[in-house]
Amino acid sequence: MTDSVSPREAIAALGYKIEPGTQIPAASRESVLSCEHVEKVYGSRGNVTKALNDISFNVNKGEYVAIMGASGSGKTTLLNCISSIDNVTAGHIYVAGKDITGLRSKQLSQFRRDELGFIFQDSNILDTLTAYENIALALTIKGVPPKEIDERVTAIAEHLQITETLKKFPYQISGGQKQRVAAARAIITNPSLILADEPTGALDSKSAKMLLESFDMLNTDLEATILMVTHDSFAASYTKRAIFIQDGKV
Repeated sequence: MTDSVSPREAIAALGYKIEPGTQIPAASRESVLSCEHVEKVYGSRGNVTKALNDISFNVNKGEYVAIMGASGSGKTTLLNCISSIDNVTAGHIYVAGKDITGLRSKQLSQFRRDELGFIFQDSNILDTLTAYENIALALTIKGVPPKEIDERVTAIAEHLQITETLKKFPYQISGGQKQRVAAARAIITNPSLILADEPTGALDSKSAKMLLESFDMLNTDLEATILMVTHDSFAASYTKRAIFIQDGKV
């Protein structure tokens, strides 16, 4: 691995084409995520709970958006539907122009691999792999050449200030470092949309601040489109826009 790369080299290594001496172009305003009249109902007959009620909103390319709400408001259900973990009862969800509500199981698996990056509250990185191997795993599965994998992992690790953790296993690093490894894993495949579910929920204030600054960098420098579910107003303050959900409505 190389010792250091510049921000421009880091961006280029992640697959963005940048001509020497030119400015990095601003994100276009094309829609990456569109929810249209989404509803989710649990139960049947006399015992029905409407978790989502006629939800409609868009997230454009390059946006960093928070979904805020109290416990039980429906924000996690909404994230599960967007990620295709759960199915909607009515309405449509479009990600990168694809109506995911009409996809079958095999198509959904491919969709998640190609279009989404995930960051969970507990990081969900694999204990038996080093940080480097965790970040590189998706690229390895896709058959990306080892040299390109090394360049891309090194670049994003430099950007997220986790270079020193790459050879370490999860038990050897802090919670904040684990979350930044998870962030690197989420962005490494250049997904259309990164979904973050309460990513600071298990972190102390210092680690949370560092992670949120990392998210801001991913959005500002790499034009990553991020949708973050949170109940924390401090975390939401780092985003560019907040959508509030209450009793299944926005």
